[in-house]
Amino acid sequence: MTAKQITPKVSRNPDLVRGVSKFSRHKMYHKSGKWAIKAKNGGVFPHHDAKSKVEAPVEKPAKFYPAEDVKKPLANRRKPKPTKLKSSITPGTVLIILAGRFKGKRVVFLKQLASGLLLVTGPFKINGVPLRRVNQAYVIGTSTKVDISGVSIEKLDDKYFGKVAEKKKKKGEGEFFEADKEEKKGIPQDKKDDQKTVDTALLKAIEAVPELKTYLGARFSLKQGMKPHELVF
Repeated sequence: MTAKQITPKVSRNPDLVRGVSKFSRHKMYHKSGKWAIKAKNGGVFPHHDAKSKVEAPVEKPAKFYPAEDVKKPLANRRKPKPTKLKSSITPGTVLIILAGRFKGKRVVFLKQLASGLLLVTGPFKINGVPLRRVNQAYVIGTSTKVDISGVSIEKLDDKYFGKVAEKKKKKGEGEFFEADKEEKKGIPQDKKDDQKTVDTALLKAIEAVPELKTYLGARFSLKQGMKPHELVF
């Protein structure tokens, strides 16, 4: 295998003698075609302005550093999905609350809110459970149902149960010692009226079924010898 032959570069204006070229500078100007470029641009060679480079300001490193690293919260890219309701829980189903202030009480399920929580009520007149939100993980669905077709619950949503932010006033010296005498704020009157409206319509449906009122008023509890996995609710 023969090596590739390299052809030497031949100058377009070779030297006749050292320091003396074959063609003059005027002759080479015409041979290179620069005259055509100059004639095309009105007798002037084209000139291109160099693009101005704007250098980004260099950030100087901080002279002092915090003693502890500041933790940055991670970006939450999780898309919220609507909570799937248990098949045993339908509007009007009687539920048993398993945890919280009303543990063991039976309540009537009204609807599922946008947050996934369940809107339930005792009714309040029967067992003292008002309109409230409950997580479906802490309830047991029973086979007992109540007709809630006549109950109006359109205005009840998650915002209805939100707390109203109040402006804190600066207390003076006299008001500071009289803080214990301030009356505690109770439940707003409009919420009491809503509770009464829901309970009135619900009580009519409950009283139409024999012994259902007594069933809702009784508290659920396990007794000695009862096996939870064998119970039928």
